[in-house]
Amino acid sequence: MKRLFANLTFQVLIAIVLGVIVGLYCKPFAPIAQMISKIFISLITMLIGPIIFFTIVLGIAGMSDMKKVGRVGGKALLYFEIVTTFALIIGVTVANIVKPGDGFVSTVKADAAKLAVYQKAASEMHWGDFIAHIVPANAIDAFAKGDILQILFFAILFGFGLSRMGDSGKVVVDLFEKFSKVFFNIMRIVMKVAPIGAFGGMAYTISTYGIKTLQPLALLMASVYITMFLFIFVVLNIICRIYKFSLWQYLKHVKEEILIVLGTSSSESVLPGMMEKLEKFGCSRSVVGLVIPAGYSFNLDGTTIYLSMSVIFLAQVFHIPLSIEQQLSIIAILMVTSKGAAGVTGSGFIVLTSTLAAIKVIPIEGVAILLGVDRFMSEARAITNVIGNGVATIVIAKSEGEFVVSEVRS
Repeated sequence: MKRLFANLTFQVLIAIVLGVIVGLYCKPFAPIAQMISKIFISLITMLIGPIIFFTIVLGIAGMSDMKKVGRVGGKALLYFEIVTTFALIIGVTVANIVKPGDGFVSTVKADAAKLAVYQKAASEMHWGDFIAHIVPANAIDAFAKGDILQILFFAILFGFGLSRMGDSGKVVVDLFEKFSKVFFNIMRIVMKVAPIGAFGGMAYTISTYGIKTLQPLALLMASVYITMFLFIFVVLNIICRIYKFSLWQYLKHVKEEILIVLGTSSSESVLPGMMEKLEKFGCSRSVVGLVIPAGYSFNLDGTTIYLSMSVIFLAQVFHIPLSIEQQLSIIAILMVTSKGAAGVTGSGFIVLTSTLAAIKVIPIEGVAILLGVDRFMSEARAITNVIGNGVATIVIAKSEGEFVVSEVRS
């Protein structure tokens, strides 16, 4: 019994259940619950920058062939684009079959202030600006803001520079090894309070949004959850079989991270933990350091499924028939816009708004229909994103011969 209560998975599960109960029957607790969740996520995000930096620098510095860095990055981006395209197609297909928007009568009044914010952010989204943003004007500022892509870019350059120093750079490598261990030790300490963070996140969600808000959009929610389930256990499972590793074994290995994402609705809350777990699973440090941070911006499988289904859902709500050509155009637009708001708060709605503005067929005001239920679908998006990024890392590691079979303990 002692071992059971000491198990992090069990602790997080209990915390989530307690969060639901408190959220249902103690609604005034919502502000405190939100504060608890924010503090936990802040504890994790303060470690993300340094952990990504040291992991990437040490991984690249340990590579003898710098061409390999480019090859790994190129493979990762190609994989991301192929798999997210599959996710988009699956989302559009299921939405067309299930038709969650047919017969939907909206009683939702548009929140003019929120819509104005999303419309402004969407109008400011430009692909060129996104690419330019990857290069930090100030490396310290990138760490201060926790900008994953900018930290990734700077770390790659730093690692490349360090690798060219040869033996004279060994002192720096040894020092960075020690720093890396310190930050991972801090992370292990922080993870001990993960159940509290999951409790706060779940209690806040239930008490603020309530179960009743799910009823009008229950079919859309069910469709999204089922589609993501199929994506993980069919599409990703096929990929796992092709590359000869067990999806189930991998999911067992990262079960704590999945539960923490469920409780906090934040995929960033497990980024450092995922990096450590994937190294233990058998992936080399260099591959983990490159693929995982990049995946957080370019491999958002859950988000792309949700966005594609939301667009089709809104078209059905407003009785706007979309031709095959229009739906293919939507997929093409989402392939671009889904990358453009990476790391931006409320990015899902910004991307959705910008997509609706681009296709000019569905009223942008329709976004308001999804505002109340979005929080309940964010868990599914975040979990799918995390699982997908882990699978991508293992696939790239195996394709590069950078995977060592290890006995993974559940």
